[in-house]
Parts: sequence; C-alpha cells; structure tokens
Amino acid sequence: MLWFICFFNYADRQAIFSIFPLLEAEYGFTEEQLGRIGSAFTLVYAITAPFAGQVGDRFPRKLVILGGLYVWSIVTGFTSLCTKVWHFVLVRASEGLGETFYFPASMSLVSDYHSKRTRSRAMSIHQTSVYAGTIGGGALAGWMGQTYGWWSSFVVLAVAGVVLGLVLTVFIREPQRNEAERAESGGADALHPPATMPWSTFLAGLLRNPTAIMLMVAFFGANFVGLVFLTWMPTFLAKDFKQSLAAAGVGATVFIQVGSMLGSIVGGTLADRWSHGRPGARIGVQSLGLLLGTPFIYLCGSTSELSILMVGMSFFGFFKGLYDANIWASLYDVIPPARRGSAVGVMNMVGWFGGGLGSYSLGWAVTERGMTMGAVIASTALIYLIVGCVLVLVALLLAPRDIRKAAIEQ
Repeated sequence: MLWFICFFNYADRQAIFSIFPLLEAEYGFTEEQLGRIGSAFTLVYAITAPFAGQVGDRFPRKLVILGGLYVWSIVTGFTSLCTKVWHFVLVRASEGLGETFYFPASMSLVSDYHSKRTRSRAMSIHQTSVYAGTIGGGALAGWMGQTYGWWSSFVVLAVAGVVLGLVLTVFIREPQRNEAERAESGGADALHPPATMPWSTFLAGLLRNPTAIMLMVAFFGANFVGLVFLTWMPTFLAKDFKQSLAAAGVGATVFIQVGSMLGSIVGGTLADRWSHGRPGARIGVQSLGLLLGTPFIYLCGSTSELSILMVGMSFFGFFKGLYDANIWASLYDVIPPARRGSAVGVMNMVGWFGGGLGSYSLGWAVTERGMTMGAVIASTALIYLIVGCVLVLVALLLAPRDIRKAAIEQ
C-alpha cells in the first residue's frame, strides 16, 4: 500500500520536468526561471522536513501519510491553473510541503514491520516505487502534454491520488513503535513502545553521532546529482538529441529508473546478507554504488551519441539503486527507534537542499555562464566520487562504534 502512495509521491513531483519545453515555448520561461520552478519544491520540502519528522514521531503515522497524500494531490491539480513563474513556484512549494511528511512517517512504519534481518530488502522493494513513479509521472506528462496540453496530466494525477487515499484509509494498519525488533527479541516490554524523545534531546544525540552526520552529507551530494538528472534530462534529450516531448519524457526516466529498480533490489539483498556480523556493511554497499556510478555520470554528459547516453543512464541508474536501497536502513543502524522519524526528517532536509541546489545550478550555469547542459551534467561526476570516498571511510572507521552504541540505546 505504501508502494502505491510513494508512486504518486514521485509521479506528481516528476511530471513538471517533462513539460519544461512546453512552458518555455508557451510562456517564454528561461532555463534560470525553470530552474527556479524546479527548485521551489525541493527547498520547501527540505526546510519543513525536520518538522515533518517530529510529526511522524509524535502522531499516528497512518494519518500523517494519508493527510500528506490528500494535500499534495490537490495541490498537483492546482498546477494546471498556473500561467506565471510565481504561480508555478507557489504550487511547487506547496506540493513540497505536502510531500515532506511522507518519508519520515512511512520509513518509520516499514521499520516497525521489519527488523535488521530484512529491513534493507523491505526498503529496497519500497524504493522501486520511487523509480516507477518517476517513470510514470515523466512519461504521462510528456505524452499528455504533447497530446492534450501541458496542464492535462496534473488533473489526472490529482484525481488518482485522492481516490487512492480514500481506498487505503480502510486498509493501512498502524504498528506499535519498534514492534518488529521487540517482537523478535521476545522482550518483556514487547507491548510498550519507546517513549517519544524531545527535539532538543534528539539534536544533542545527533551531534554526537558522526556516522549519521556523514550519511546526511553524502545524501546532500547524491541528491545534488540525482536532481540534475531528474530535472533536466527531459530537456537535455529534447534539445541536444532532438527527441519529441513524449520520447524525451520516457527516455529521460525509463533507462535510469529501470536500472535503479534492479540496483535497489540487488543493493538491499547484498546489504542484508553482508550486514550480519559486519558493522557498516550497508554503508559499504552505498559507497560501492557511488564509486561505480561515477564514470557513467561523466559518460552521460560527455557523449553525443544517443545509444551511448542510454547505456550510460542505465548503468548510472543501476549503481544509484545500490546507494538508494540503503539510505534509510543505514541511518536506522545508528539511530534508536524513538528518533527515527526525526532523523529521516533532518536527513531529508539536508539531502533536498542538495537536490534544490543541483536543480537550480544547472539552469543558472546554462543561462548565466553559457555552459552546455552536457558539460554541467558531466561535472557532477566529481561529486559522486567525493561522497563515495567519504562513505568508504565512514564504513571502516566510524560506523562500527556508532552501530554498537545505537544497539545499546534501543
């Protein structure tokens, strides 16, 4: 059920990027203005993420998840009425406010169904909805925009999201906090969830947790690169490779996201197997994905051959999936249950500030500095290389101690 909610979480946010060329043609928007529209979502999403994490830790997560679904779906529908830059900025920012509540609450919910033995695999399966939603939103918006008008897909996505929420209200079950691990241990406190932790106590603990901090820094860099691809690849294909809008919407998403689906399943399976008796193994899988994905990012930006670009996107997507599968499971290895929603909220804030910066930076570099899109895309390979090396050091030097500390506090 969460898989389908997350599908719309990403389909709704991705749809706008496939119709950038139509907005440019109809309203005369520049790349810098389109970059502003693209980054409005991510900045509000990031700013409000810590608050969303606190809400997820303090209130029933089922209500938080479904409430967010209704809000972002309705706001997506309002996108169809926009005609000016500030209109799009406003609705994208509002959509970010609605969507920011989803991941802290949903990942906490999944962690209460799955202990460390199966957590990476469970979250990697859920992660495939991110890729499917990205493909679905991009392809639907590109095809409907070309056929019926740029606004049409937003109406369809809005109605579908609200209907899904009404159906799932009946079926989603709210587990107790830390239910899976407490049931697995057979402890006497199996019926008593951990106490809610004050925000000040959470922050103090986070500042003494170097592994968690470095995971957030890595997420900043990985999301910077990811949002460059999500935001600008449809336009890159349409302009530099002369693809139709529908073909660009599909091509910009399907190769990367299908590759990521496969990589996510592999990454989740490897991490669960390797993590037994090997503290930091999940982070090691993440670093492997970043380092192996680096040359394919450079290839995507530097090639002028469409076939080579598709190969590059596919392999970049696969190795991105290795990293993505363990984003939250790696964090939960070093974060006690009472802090999980808050930790995801802070990490989302850091990561999506990086995403917003990446989304805006390419548009700025093209408009203000005269760089080509390909050159900017290729240059982001350096970011992947740096954060990959950082995670290698974290897995070897920091994670074992912080994982043991979190197990004691559990």
